[in-house]
Amino acid sequence: MKTQITELFGIEHPIIQGGMHYVGFAELAAAVSNAGGLGILTALTQPDPQSLAREIRRCRELTDKPFGVNLTFLPARNPPDYPGYVRAIIEGGVRIVETAGNNPQKWLPMLHEAGIKVIHKCTSVRHALKAESIGCDAVSVDGFECGGHPGEDDVPNFILLPRAADELRVPFVASGGMADGRSLVAALAMGASGINMGTRFVATQEAPVHQKVKQAIVAATELDTRLVMRPLRNTERVLNNAGVERLLEKERRLGPDIAFSDIAEEVGGVYPRVMKDGDLDAGAWSCGLVAGLIHDIPGVGELVERIMRQAEEIVAQRLQGMLARA
Repeated sequence: MKTQITELFGIEHPIIQGGMHYVGFAELAAAVSNAGGLGILTALTQPDPQSLAREIRRCRELTDKPFGVNLTFLPARNPPDYPGYVRAIIEGGVRIVETAGNNPQKWLPMLHEAGIKVIHKCTSVRHALKAESIGCDAVSVDGFECGGHPGEDDVPNFILLPRAADELRVPFVASGGMADGRSLVAALAMGASGINMGTRFVATQEAPVHQKVKQAIVAATELDTRLVMRPLRNTERVLNNAGVERLLEKERRLGPDIAFSDIAEEVGGVYPRVMKDGDLDAGAWSCGLVAGLIHDIPGVGELVERIMRQAEEIVAQRLQGMLARA
C-alpha cells in the first residue's frame, strides 16, 4: 500500500510505532521496521546522549530498514541535554525524527540540514497548522482517544482527522484508537496517510516490557482508562490502577489548589517500576482507549501482516462490494 507517508519515509506499510517511554527500545523499533512499518526509539528513555547513540547502533544491528527517534521537548527547570540528543541522532545516521511536546522550531534547521524528516505530534488542528508553518514534514494527529497526553480540547478522531484533512497540506497520520485494519481504512478514509500505534504495540511479543503490562492491556476494556492531571492542564490518559485511584482522590480532595508536588509520588519515576518490574499499581502509566480492541499478544510481524491483510480485504471486498451492489 502506497501513501504519502510510505513515500516520505521509505517504508512498505503506513504504520508507525510511536515513541513511548520505557517501551521504545531497539528490540521493538527494529521489529516494527523489519515488518515494513516505521519503528521509533524513545530518546528521553535513555539517560544521556551517549546511551541514545548506543541504542541507535543497537537498532541498526537489528534492522537495515528505516527507523526513527522520538524526541520530546519538555518544559523543565533543568532540561535534558537536547543539543547532545540531537547530535546523537544526526551522527547516528537517523533519517526520521518524531518530535513532541514543545515547539521544535529551534531544532528544525539542524535536523533538516542533516537530511532528517520531522513528524510532529499534535492534539489539535491549530497546533498541526503551526507545525506545518514552521517546516515540519508531516504531522501525527492525536485524538482524544489516545494514551498519554491528548491535549485539553477533548476532540476525538472522527472529528479531528477530517478537520485536519481540510486544513493541512503536509501528510499526517492518525494516532489514538488505532488497532487493526479497520482503524487503518477508517483513518485513510478521513484523510490520513497512515496510522500511529502506541498501546497496540506494547501488547506484542517483542515489546521489552514486563509480561504483566501486556496482560493488563489485554484484560482491560475501553472503560478502564482514566484522565489524570486535568486540574494542572497536563491531562494524561492512563490505565486505572491503585496508584491512579490515589492520584484521583488527591485531585478531588485538593481541587484547584493541587500542585504537581502533591502527586509526584504517583507520576514521578513510575515507568521503570511498571515497565521493567511489573509493579502495575506504582502510579499512572499511559494506555489508550484502544485497549478495548486488544485481545492478544502477537508478534509484531504477525500483527502488521494481519492489519494490512484486513485493510486490503475491507477495501477490495466489503467496500468494493457495496459499490458493485449500488
